[in-house]
Amino acid sequence: MQSPFKLPVAKQFGAIFFLFIITIITACDKAVEGESKDKISSSLSKEKTRNQYEFSTEESFDSESIAPYSGQHTAIYKHIDQSIEQHTAALQRWMRQPSISAQNIGIQEMAEMLRDDLTNLGFQESNLVKTDGHPGVWGYYDAGAEETLLVYMMYDVQPVNENDWQSPPFEANIIENDLGQVMMARGSVNQKGPQRAFLNALESIIAVEGKLPINIMIAAEGEEELGSPHYPQIVDAYEDRMKTAKGVIFPMISQSPDGSSRMLLGVKGILYFELESQGGEWGGPAKAEIHGSYKGLVDSPTIRLVQAIASMTDKTGNTILIDGYYDDIRPPTQEEQRLINKAVSMGDDQALQKSLDVSQWIDGQTGRAATVDLLYNPTLNINGIWSGYIEEGVKTVLPHLATAKMDSRLPLGQDPDVMLQKVRKHLDKHGFDDIKIRKLSGYPGAQTSVESDLSQAVLSVYNKYANGVSVIPRIGGSAPFYQFTERLNLPLIPTGLGYGTGVHAPNEFLLIKPNDQTKAAGLAEIEKAYVDIIFALANK
Repeated sequence: MQSPFKLPVAKQFGAIFFLFIITIITACDKAVEGESKDKISSSLSKEKTRNQYEFSTEESFDSESIAPYSGQHTAIYKHIDQSIEQHTAALQRWMRQPSISAQNIGIQEMAEMLRDDLTNLGFQESNLVKTDGHPGVWGYYDAGAEETLLVYMMYDVQPVNENDWQSPPFEANIIENDLGQVMMARGSVNQKGPQRAFLNALESIIAVEGKLPINIMIAAEGEEELGSPHYPQIVDAYEDRMKTAKGVIFPMISQSPDGSSRMLLGVKGILYFELESQGGEWGGPAKAEIHGSYKGLVDSPTIRLVQAIASMTDKTGNTILIDGYYDDIRPPTQEEQRLINKAVSMGDDQALQKSLDVSQWIDGQTGRAATVDLLYNPTLNINGIWSGYIEEGVKTVLPHLATAKMDSRLPLGQDPDVMLQKVRKHLDKHGFDDIKIRKLSGYPGAQTSVESDLSQAVLSVYNKYANGVSVIPRIGGSAPFYQFTERLNLPLIPTGLGYGTGVHAPNEFLLIKPNDQTKAAGLAEIEKAYVDIIFALANK
């Protein structure tokens, strides 16, 4: 799938974003075609607030009550230590192969690389899976075991602006920072680095033991960063076999530099769509840009799009004004309240803010209030907005077309198609019926209970390695886990040790070899923990 952006991202967010900021300030004071200013102000002024949730318990989940995994696989650990240079090189090989799904750069090559790696590991089945988009990759390792583990993977990554990086994003160089040696590359954290580390662990088990202790299915996609529009087709091809698995894992990192770990149980859903304003019967140039002086006579589709977007939130941009947008949310359960209480007690808002280079959370919230707002309320976010001339210099035009990409992260209970209908109804109600909506992707949230056998086995391994473990019901991000938890009725846990940062941003890196002050796992320990998870699940 080709990117709709015709210009570099940095330039798109230059002049046009300045226009967006200026116009959004006065958006609700503008009259809309066919409605009076008073009517619009009245319709948008009804007080709305984000949902508030009262906790009925102050108890915390006792993650330490789960006994640490006691297995010791010394020979396998030794093989990992002896092979760490080759294992590091395997990660670099993956990172050096671009696989940008939005721009269809390197996708086929990366899919084939993953397929070939599975073949070389001894998977009896390893093949590409045709979809209506980018290909999937299927692998099956038959260990002749009673139990089967399903592994969800994604082999695509986000686009890059190479000028923003300290080290070229597809060179995967090992560099020194204040944590130790890190691999700086797009995909090093999200998600190719942890996934290749998982395969490294399988390689060491097979090298020492001759085979794995559990059957492994791998079902990978190359469109996660596009919203996984065709992942259901991959599941279609192997659904009956997938249902025989005891659970699903998604390799990822989970630690802070201090060695503490956060275990995740799920994700929010997502609705991703485009809004488009084009001149036509309502006003504005219909077919092409015109001289900017005609703004004295002609409506602006660009300003109209900005007004439409501004109408959907309050003046802070943080509370959604669309009717019913906070409906249908499943409130925190007793289990989730206990998990959140524990996670908050171990959290560090300031450290996370520093890592993201932000000064504060919305409304100055911290602790439990911030966590609950993040996990149990929907969002409405602009990913990109563009129109007209945004190159250097001056070109005075009145554009005929303006487009914005938007996403909405949805708590459990909300259906993306229902939410899209609410957006459409809102625009129509407030006089923006000419604004076009194109749904690009969407799926509901997903979550697994901490009491599941899969959760308990993974938690036991975390307790062996990590310097304290918190368990969070879900994260604010999204992934197509519902295909497993809802469709296949399987538990799913994103899991893995390690530390890194820069997801979807410049200078993404994965910690490879920590220094003496850093307590998070390096690559060798990441792989040893995956070895333990495999054996823990085989014996659960």
